[in-house]
Amino acid sequence: MNKLLVLIMLVLLTPTMLSGAQDYLEVTASVDRQLSLAVAPSVNLGGAAGGDIPGEVSDVLKFDLTLTGRYSVMNLPPAAAGSGIRPGEFDFAPWQAVNAELLIKSGYTVNGDELVMEFRLYDVANSRQMLAKRYSGTRKDLRRMTHTFADDLLLLMTRERGPFTGKVVFVSKRSGNKEIYLMDYDGHNVQKLTSNRAINLNPDFSPNGREILYTSYKHGNPDLYRRGIYTGTEARISSSPGINVTGAWSPDGGRIALAMSKDGNSEIYSIGKGGGSAIRLTNNHAIDISPSWSADGSRIAFVSDRLGKPQIFVMNSDGSGVYRLTTSGAYNVSPRWSPKGDRILYCRQQGGFQIHSIAPDGSGDTQLTTEGSNEHPTWSPDGRFITFSSTRGGGTAIYVMRADGTGQTKVSRSAGSDTQPTWSPRL
Repeated sequence: MNKLLVLIMLVLLTPTMLSGAQDYLEVTASVDRQLSLAVAPSVNLGGAAGGDIPGEVSDVLKFDLTLTGRYSVMNLPPAAAGSGIRPGEFDFAPWQAVNAELLIKSGYTVNGDELVMEFRLYDVANSRQMLAKRYSGTRKDLRRMTHTFADDLLLLMTRERGPFTGKVVFVSKRSGNKEIYLMDYDGHNVQKLTSNRAINLNPDFSPNGREILYTSYKHGNPDLYRRGIYTGTEARISSSPGINVTGAWSPDGGRIALAMSKDGNSEIYSIGKGGGSAIRLTNNHAIDISPSWSADGSRIAFVSDRLGKPQIFVMNSDGSGVYRLTTSGAYNVSPRWSPKGDRILYCRQQGGFQIHSIAPDGSGDTQLTTEGSNEHPTWSPDGRFITFSSTRGGGTAIYVMRADGTGQTKVSRSAGSDTQPTWSPRL
């Protein structure tokens, strides 16, 4: 298995608080105003030269924090470059002069392949340190350390940790076949997970983030597989005649919902996490497919054409209490329940497909995308962001956006066709 993935599992990146308050940051802004935030160049605190470390740290922080929509990242005042990072080592005046409200200072120590990163967040107006963190690892862990600080900053500001250390598993034809890949949520550190030269589809993360489900035609039939991300171990867990597709783990990891056609037409079933113990949840002559569990595991959203055209329905996890969710649009597919349980994403055909968000009771139906054809939306583990695929700009690439549809940003870094992204749980 890829050495980088194994390394990430082994290296302990547990944040250590150096100093600073643990409560809410007292710098606040109204809901319609962004906080002005400056990211100072990372400085060498000792050891070998850092090479491109300062530029990479700056790029990661700016991408993460701009995506939140809470911060306006500023250009740096020239007088502030190259100063220290700890209290008393630099002057706040240049930052105050340009009306920066928040300031991130960082430094690094390189010793062979070992890397220590130190980050500090300051309230500029009050010349006050608010957060200080130190992370240890290797040079390859630089981006993960920096994403971790962005997660910790959001925890301080909002009392909810960010999702920026998360991974995205997706389908790509960049090697010529539809294989499963893994990458950081921002498109970096791409790793190929399958190499079977067959059609592989619909990857889904386990609740612990260590395994995926996916459907593969590598033995001819579309069978469902369970694969360890870091071990590479794999098992075929559903291989009934016909389709075994759109597998989705229950929130507790105990069951898997999927669509099978072993009894003639596509129906939703629930099986044990190791396969077997199949329980049929739908029973009609229509096509039922694409199950998505609610956050508490009590309900499942799915697609059915039982009324003539595909629409989103919701049922209890035992198959009872079925009701139609979407009432607008003639062709609605790909439901994804939010981790907070309050919204369901889906795609509506409007020429191409556009992503919508709707409450579980059918209210508040909101269109989030308008450009190109947009499909396969999934939530970040905190429910603040969405990853999806889009044809805008030519080809098919993976994008991220905020939950309200703003901040749509391409993260795919390949000319190949990238589709069906799924954001990992917190790792």
